[in-house]
Amino acid sequence: MKKLILLSTVFLLPLLIAAQPEVPIEEWTGKTILLVGAHPDDDAGRHGTLAMLQENGNDVYILLLTAGNVGTRDRTMTRQRLEKIRRHEQLTAMSHIGIPAENYINLGYTDGMVEFANPEELVKRLVWWYRKIQPDVLIAFEPGYRYQRWHKADHRAAAYLAVDAARAAEWHLIFPEQVIQEELEPVRIMEYMFWGSEGNNLTVDISDYVENKVQSRMSYLSQFSSTGSNNYPGDSDDYFMTLDDLPADERAAFIERFRSSTGPTESFRYYRGAPDGVGSGPALGGN
Repeated sequence: MKKLILLSTVFLLPLLIAAQPEVPIEEWTGKTILLVGAHPDDDAGRHGTLAMLQENGNDVYILLLTAGNVGTRDRTMTRQRLEKIRRHEQLTAMSHIGIPAENYINLGYTDGMVEFANPEELVKRLVWWYRKIQPDVLIAFEPGYRYQRWHKADHRAAAYLAVDAARAAEWHLIFPEQVIQEELEPVRIMEYMFWGSEGNNLTVDISDYVENKVQSRMSYLSQFSSTGSNNYPGDSDDYFMTLDDLPADERAAFIERFRSSTGPTESFRYYRGAPDGVGSGPALGGN
């Protein structure tokens, strides 16, 4: 058994090393980074890494599929008002990690309904943005390796279609009107960072950005606070709650929750190569 383990280690070690970025992520500069998620706040768990990348001279974009216009238990809330709230929260969170508002893209699908959207149309829209932005690195939900990873509604579509769109974006004969009529160039994305993976092989030190992440995560009051989720304050569509709207005891517990749960590292499965091989990433041997 010891020999078997030793042999496995010997064979897998080069693959694990190959699965690391050629330049440590903490030293990246001049790259274009695109994160694709489903809802405003899906990106929150990666905000330390995004803050570091942006500060280090990279151009970071966040693209979300839905407006987040359903996630509330407040029976007086409307989709229109919640959409405004979620956009405000997302932009506030991004301001804490140094990403400008113009780097936020939202495709506007209804929360919870992405599975029922036309997948060709959705991929086409993603491809348009990939070709527009020309990202070097795609950050997304883990789509799975050797199997499709389970995600809840919307997250499933975001995980799979983000990579499907990356594959489509490199071929000029897929959605050729974007190339011919709009003069967008195909793009081949060769670096990927997936979160929510059982095959994490990359740990990012975000110790210098913990406070940024704490502040950004606390921006999503409509989702992460009891008051915001159940009885959002204010009687105007233009009112956006702050921490001061929380009762004192809830506010103290809310702040403590995010300070105690925000650690100094974030983890990803890093994959380098063509999107076709994402599901058999070298982190696990590529068999």
